[in-house]
Amino acid sequence: MVGVMSNSARTQRFDVSATGESHTKTTVTARDFEFVIDEPPASGGTDDGPTPVEYLLGSWAGCLNVVAHLVADEYGFDLESVEIHLEGELDPARFLGKSDEPRPGYQEIDVTLEVEADAENEVLEEWLAEVERRCPVGDNIENETPTTLTLEH
Repeated sequence: MVGVMSNSARTQRFDVSATGESHTKTTVTARDFEFVIDEPPASGGTDDGPTPVEYLLGSWAGCLNVVAHLVADEYGFDLESVEIHLEGELDPARFLGKSDEPRPGYQEIDVTLEVEADAENEVLEEWLAEVERRCPVGDNIENETPTTLTLEH
């Protein structure tokens, strides 16, 4: 992971900026990269990119991949390939303002890692637990993170 070192040598700061291009389309800048978030036509979008909740799943998959390889190296086995599949289900009622329940986010996310590796099952089970324990994106999804939303006008 790459980030900007903060005043404390123990932390890294990451930031992105975003511009709303339309009521569904957002252009995000992260370092020297841009990506588009949009909605499908059925939701009023132009389908120019994945939805925000799809990016969340993709972000977790990317993080799992990095941590999986890092931990495999530490455990001393070759992680020949890793396929990561994430699937989540959410109820849009609260997002659409039709109900206060359930919460607007994913109700549950299932993650499957399919790997080819030169390691015994017992080692792979231990490896998977360590990957889950050390993945920053998974940690943010699985645990409450304090946030601040500020309005400037």
